[in-house]
Amino acid sequence: MDLVTVLHMNSAANHQCSYANNSSLQKNVILRSKKVLDDTIKDFGTRHGFSKCFTLADLGCSSGPNAFLSLTHIINGVKALCQEKTLKPPTEFQIFLNDLPNNDFNALFRVAPAFLSKLENENGYEKSLNSFISGVPGSFYTRLFPSESLHFVHSSYSVHWLSQIPDKLHDNNKGNVYLAKSSPPSVHEAYFNQFKKDFTIFLRMRSVEMIPKGRMVLTLIGRTSNRNYNSVHHDILAKSLQDMLAEGLLEEKDINSFNIPLYYPSVSELEALVESESSFSLDRIETFEVNWDTRDKDEITKSGESSGQFIAKICRAFSEPLLASHFGNTYMDKIFERYAVHTTHQLSKEKITSFNIVVSLTKKCNNN
Repeated sequence: MDLVTVLHMNSAANHQCSYANNSSLQKNVILRSKKVLDDTIKDFGTRHGFSKCFTLADLGCSSGPNAFLSLTHIINGVKALCQEKTLKPPTEFQIFLNDLPNNDFNALFRVAPAFLSKLENENGYEKSLNSFISGVPGSFYTRLFPSESLHFVHSSYSVHWLSQIPDKLHDNNKGNVYLAKSSPPSVHEAYFNQFKKDFTIFLRMRSVEMIPKGRMVLTLIGRTSNRNYNSVHHDILAKSLQDMLAEGLLEEKDINSFNIPLYYPSVSELEALVESESSFSLDRIETFEVNWDTRDKDEITKSGESSGQFIAKICRAFSEPLLASHFGNTYMDKIFERYAVHTTHQLSKEKITSFNIVVSLTKKCNNN
């Protein structure tokens, strides 16, 4: 499976199941991590000021409104700090939106003018906000930008995606689609080794592209401890596929060969990898949990959609392209109908949450 061409969120064309319309979980995570983002901008600006053109990149931007939510936080944070500290503000913002080539960049570009106009109106700019938005298709596990060209890098819910399915899995993870309690140690090791390789490359590439003392804020799903591999939503997906097998709709060999290219690191694993790669200093690390269904009772009543159905659509928005590339498009509706049923059963016992890690990093001066 060539993940560079396969891995992407559901596009805007798939309206009911699109990532743009089913990314409330990711939006809530961005809002919860805003304090770290704001504090990082304040620290950078207070220490170094801002250049005439402030260059920033959002890595793994996807195609929904969340990309512009993060950019709004960054640009507003810069403006607020300059007013508070009477600093000279940037006269231009160069904004790079990065994702893999099959991301729905056209959907982003269609709403970009409205985003800039809203930003200008809300902040009372006397003249047009000189912001230049560019799309950068490509894997962030490769070089994407010229040397020492970026002041600020942001990424939310992207770096836990791997560059490839871990090697040497074969049929060792039978019945599972990710790390599970029943996964043998060799599968755990294969997943960690792939993440270690990818995250090290990610840091190394950014260290070349960022200016000395440039800042980076990353938010990703993590684990509460090194030994906790509990991932309820992936367990539910595995059960849904097993249902399809029992009904004679999918073949066992196809299920056993399907593994999701994700890794949720622990805090200690992230700390160790940042230290061993050595291009960045780790300034701050925060953790928090979020519910997958953030709606209140009125919203649930108005939508007429159960929590199980709601969560199933969130999962479908980011996992359907992967599933379809492996199993074909025929059974996507059936898989997620079963996913909704299993989710409803799970919710009768406990909430479904994600454990999130936010890290703030500074590029060291002694790396080129």
